[in-house]
Parts: sequence; C-alpha cells; structure tokens
Amino acid sequence: MGLLARARKEWFIIGIVLVILAAKLEPSVGVRGGPLKPEITIAYVAVSLIFFNSGLSLKTEELTSALLHFRLHLFVQSFTLVFFPLVVWLLLKVLALTAINQWLLRGLQTVSCMPPPVSSAVILTKAVGGNEAAAIFNSAFGSFLGIVVTPVLLLLFLGSSSSVPFASIFSQLFMTVVVPLILGQVCRGFFREHLERRKLPFGAVSSAVLLMIIYTTFCDTFSNPNIELDPISLLLVVLIIFFIQLSFMLLTFAFSTRSGSGFSPADTVAIVFCSTHKSLTLGIPMLKIVFEGYEHLSLISVPLLIYHPSQILLGSVLVPTIRSWMTSRQKAMKLSTLQPI
Repeated sequence: MGLLARARKEWFIIGIVLVILAAKLEPSVGVRGGPLKPEITIAYVAVSLIFFNSGLSLKTEELTSALLHFRLHLFVQSFTLVFFPLVVWLLLKVLALTAINQWLLRGLQTVSCMPPPVSSAVILTKAVGGNEAAAIFNSAFGSFLGIVVTPVLLLLFLGSSSSVPFASIFSQLFMTVVVPLILGQVCRGFFREHLERRKLPFGAVSSAVLLMIIYTTFCDTFSNPNIELDPISLLLVVLIIFFIQLSFMLLTFAFSTRSGSGFSPADTVAIVFCSTHKSLTLGIPMLKIVFEGYEHLSLISVPLLIYHPSQILLGSVLVPTIRSWMTSRQKAMKLSTLQPI
C-alpha cells in the first residue's frame, strides 16, 4: 500500500495528531469565548449535527429495536452510574494513603459520578460499525438520567448544598439530542430511497465533527492554568485515568462476551464505549453548579479535563482493533449458523 493510500485510510488518526498539535500551538483559538465560540459551535451546533446525522443515517426499525433492548440499557446504566463510582471510591481509599494531591483524587471521584457523553461514545461506536442505535439511546438516556443521579452521587461522595437547575440542563439536552434525532428520522422518511441508493459518507461527517470536538477540548486543556500543578501528582493521575479506562473497557468486554450474555458483537461495541465514557459537556457545568464557591473547584475539575480527551484518544486508537474483532466474530457466527446440523 502506497503512502498516500495509507494516509487516506488512516486519515482520522492523522487528523487527531494534527488537531492536538494545533491546539498546543495556539490554544486561544478554540477555548471557550475564543474565535471559534465552542460554547455555541460545539455544545449546540456540533452535538446537534451528530444526532441529526445519526437520525438521517439510522433505519427507523433499528432505532425502534434498540429501544426495546432493555438488558443492554440496564447493563450500561448500572455500570456507569452505580458500579463505576463504587469501584473508584474503593480505589481512592487505597490511593488516599499515597502522596498524590488529595483534591485531584476527589476529582477522580467526580469523574466516576458523571453520565455518559452525548457524542463521543456514539461516534466511536459508529466508526467501528457497532450497534449505533443502542449507543444513541444509552448516551441520550444516560445524560437525562445523569441530570438527577449525578448531583446526588456528588453530594453523597463529596458533599455540597447547592441546588441544581435541572430544567435548564434538561431543556439543553432535549434541544441538542432529541430534536435533531427526530428531525433526522423525519428527513430520512422523505428521502429514504435517495439515501439508500447513494451511500453518503455519514461516518466521515461524524468523524470530522469529532475532530473538531477533540481540538476544542485540547484547547481548553492546554490553556487551563490549573493543569500546571505538582507534575508528579498530575502524571500519576493521568496514568490512573488510563488504567481505569483500560480496565473498565476490558471488564465490560469480558462481561458482554461471556457465554450466555445474549449480546451480539455489535452490542458489545456499544456497551464498551457507553459504559466507560464520561461527559465533559455536562460534567463541568454540573461541577460549577454543585460546588459553586468551593475553594478547590479548579483542582477537582482537572481529572475530568484529562479524562475526556484521553477517552476519545484511547477509543480512536482502538477503533481498528475493535472493528477487526467485531468483523471476525460476526463472520464466525454467520458461518456457524450455516453449518449443517
């Protein structure tokens, strides 16, 4: 394979490297309040585009079928909003005995309480070819559920007395997730034959939007002065975050592929991403609301600022491997059903 052909095949990975370098060189372009206005273009336009694109590309019967996959939804929501924070709480009991900055450790606990994101898990599931409809439902439902559950978990583990504006967060989620998804499905109803006849690059559009999200996320990360703290504590937190992500991805993979689980390979892909990803879009506003006026809020926020880009990076790097596994597993299952009894 020639260099140009290889570059075209791996354009997304190359794009990730380029946008991170661009964010490092000039972070002021993509920060909140900067020229790109990510608080509008990303929080509203990009997220809405992702779900409109998903609504346009998804067959209605697939979306309907995903809504009825109760075991998958129960697994994902229980893992991300019950199992995840409990395991991290136990881990932090051990890490509290170390010299790691204690406020950074509390920040790890806040990460564990966050709901799944409404974009990255869906895009990565789509990039692999997994059960995109299930990923959409769990990302959206988990975000709505998180509006109520996440503040309760934060109060339970860390304590605060601030009230949370559920109505405003709920309305933003409704306008950026539910409405675009429905509009996409309505448009698909009008243009179904055209869309099925011409294979439009829905995946490429979603991947391009994800690159934009990665860019603005790293702009915020690189421009945040609170990242410049005790380098040893920061490095250890980064390593712990990657350890948590990898461990939980392997754990969800093992549970969802065990004999008798009832999950297909495509379901497993959605489970792995939706169960382990955490929302920065909802997370930072929630932290600012629940811990308003909190002296160490900036330090508590650091792990979430690290977790979000690292989950996108790790997921993106693993896309080819997971896709290869899913394809080979599906082929094996298809062959087994064709074997004479």
